[in-house]
Amino acid sequence: MGLKEALDRGFHVLESGGSSLDAVEIAISALEDNPLFNAGRGSVYTKDEKQEMDASIMNGKDQDAGAVASVSRVKNPIKLARYIMEHTKHVLMAGQGAEKIAKQGKLELVDPSYFYSEEKLKRVRKQKAKEIGTVGALAMDKFGNIAAGTSTGGMTNKLPGRIGDSPIIGAGTWAQNNVCGVSGTGHGEYFIRYNVAREICARMEYLGLSVGESTSQVIGQLTTMGVNGGVIVLDKNGKISMEFNTDGMARAYRNSKGEEMVAIYK
Repeated sequence: MGLKEALDRGFHVLESGGSSLDAVEIAISALEDNPLFNAGRGSVYTKDEKQEMDASIMNGKDQDAGAVASVSRVKNPIKLARYIMEHTKHVLMAGQGAEKIAKQGKLELVDPSYFYSEEKLKRVRKQKAKEIGTVGALAMDKFGNIAAGTSTGGMTNKLPGRIGDSPIIGAGTWAQNNVCGVSGTGHGEYFIRYNVAREICARMEYLGLSVGESTSQVIGQLTTMGVNGGVIVLDKNGKISMEFNTDGMARAYRNSKGEEMVAIYK
């Protein structure tokens, strides 16, 4: 299963003494390479029958962050997001400018045909709009550093140039040492407007809520507004919360105690 493979790859990094950033990048790259997920190779099509991908990554140690939006030739957008964080003065780059940086960084660029999917193309031609999907990962290394990352192909049938919450720091991704890390999936416009990822951590930081309480409150508020979505959240003690208001959300975790879970439905 693709989710289990990504979990294994990311956890192996941590077991080997690697950083949480490396673990997040490797886990998300594995999901981007799997056509079953709406990110990287599995990205859905825009209304113009093209693919535009977004991603972001954040380091909880110093809250440094990198993000990329509307790229169509970058094999692994999460790698470009990290490159932007570590090798430029910027946080968010988009489109051709982002792809130029990928080329400078010698990251793998591919022909758009690499992302081709007959199934997803038929789906957009049938106008099945608002189909949402995203991949994300969280990790905490042996030094207590929390990292978070998110990658997506966005909504099926979205308008060209539309950017959701996945590359927006504070909306779809947030990492803050000694508090929590968050990666979200859902109706991006609402995640942006309500700063969902940061909001979850802020309630923990300032109200003293547990990871479960904070996550449940925020997703509950989205539910009352009729907004679909879900989040994975990791607190400073390694406790996890995976809350969603849809029928299912593919998710998995593993900790240093050997506890492991892989699930899709509630």
